[in-house]
Amino acid sequence: MPHRYSLSTLRDMLRQGEISSVELTRHFLERIERFTDLNAFITVDAEGALAAADTADQAIAQGSQAPLIGLPIAHKDIFCTRGILTSCGSKILSNFISPYDATVVEHMHRDGAVLLGKTNMDEFAMGSSNETSFFGPVRNPWDRARVPGGSSGGSAAAVAARLVPAATGTDTGGSIRQPAAFCGLTGLKPSYGRVSRYGMIAFASSLDQAGPLAQSAEDAALLLASMAGFDPRDSTSMTQVTPDYEATLEMDLTGLKLGLPREFFDESVDGQVLQGVRDALTIFEQMGAQLIDVELPNSAAGIPCYYVIAPAEASSNLARFDGVRYGHRAADCEDLLALYEKTRAEGFGEEVKRRILIGTYALSAGYYDAYYLKAQKIRRIIAEDFDRAFKQCDIIAGPTAPTSAFGLGEKAEDPVAMYLNDIFTNTVNLAGLPALSLPAGFDHSGLPIGLQFIGRFMDEGRLLGAAHRYQQVTNWHQQLPEGF
Repeated sequence: MPHRYSLSTLRDMLRQGEISSVELTRHFLERIERFTDLNAFITVDAEGALAAADTADQAIAQGSQAPLIGLPIAHKDIFCTRGILTSCGSKILSNFISPYDATVVEHMHRDGAVLLGKTNMDEFAMGSSNETSFFGPVRNPWDRARVPGGSSGGSAAAVAARLVPAATGTDTGGSIRQPAAFCGLTGLKPSYGRVSRYGMIAFASSLDQAGPLAQSAEDAALLLASMAGFDPRDSTSMTQVTPDYEATLEMDLTGLKLGLPREFFDESVDGQVLQGVRDALTIFEQMGAQLIDVELPNSAAGIPCYYVIAPAEASSNLARFDGVRYGHRAADCEDLLALYEKTRAEGFGEEVKRRILIGTYALSAGYYDAYYLKAQKIRRIIAEDFDRAFKQCDIIAGPTAPTSAFGLGEKAEDPVAMYLNDIFTNTVNLAGLPALSLPAGFDHSGLPIGLQFIGRFMDEGRLLGAAHRYQQVTNWHQQLPEGF
């Protein structure tokens, strides 16, 4: 059964002629059709995928060694894809067919990947549970009564259920890592600027970053190598040469210093999650790593800081959705102002409206200095905390989220409780650092537990290497939900 194999293994099978891309693509398309109850996909492009797979098979027969040649993948529906619906999980874009490809889509197409479809997501990436999507909530394959995490929940659920070997996601405050933790996957949020944001519909421009969701660190390395790279169309794209991430996987853990922030190991974390993380860290210690206590004294300010900056940027970014140029357009409007108001009232969901209002208020005259400017100053202080911690250690480690996956609807009526689920992840985005979540066991309910690694700026290779070495001696990342 091909879906049980990792992306890296499938790549080798394709190159050795053990399976064709068309066979592989058909297999995964059948699984997507079989498990539609998860609601993981918004759009499935079966015809386009099979045509791309046939082209890939011809290229392989001619000796192509493209990194992703013939491998089926899925994109979060926040990436523009030429000729395919790009909805961002919102009614306001529910009829938008993109005329161009995002850079991430271009890169993976260049490397031979076969696009199966676009995955469900929280509307405009605003959410931690994948319940704010206009297309309905996504269900966690480990327990369909629970959330898969958000906003990249569709990608996470699809990979966890093996409806696709790997998928892309985006992370503004934890939206790759938290779903990865809830669904038992490896999810990487790269350093800000490592992956181009061109064609990725913006939520908060100084925080958003694209990254991979995969079964293993080895698979994540394969995807990141394709996604990363300088892009002149993105003014925030970094010019650093993309490292050979696969070459960094076999690193020696002897002497690796793992910093454990006391702020990440307190009573706010569920006891079973804490035990799973500590058990994983013990294995690292046995492999030669050193555990060192560090401090991130201003991490508690991350949530209020984030929820001023992110909504402020969102209120500006979402102003482009006005019903004039593309997307949903309200009918029977007497003038232009009425068109704006009615289109946005009809097109945006409650969470998006909430964040636009918060952001507009924070940027308004008389409040800019008190809220937005102060939040930016706190952001700098948080980044300096990380700088000090990295003088003592190589990687900062702790839980990805304070709990395992919670129930559908459990926090939907309490935005603050929902926001607090990102308490260990959003400071990383504020500082622009790379971070990775990897599976570290299960709680008593059989739900996955995530261990988070945070690295120095542009040091994704070290995170992937440490995770890979752990996955060589454990099999948490190979576990499948029952029935899949």
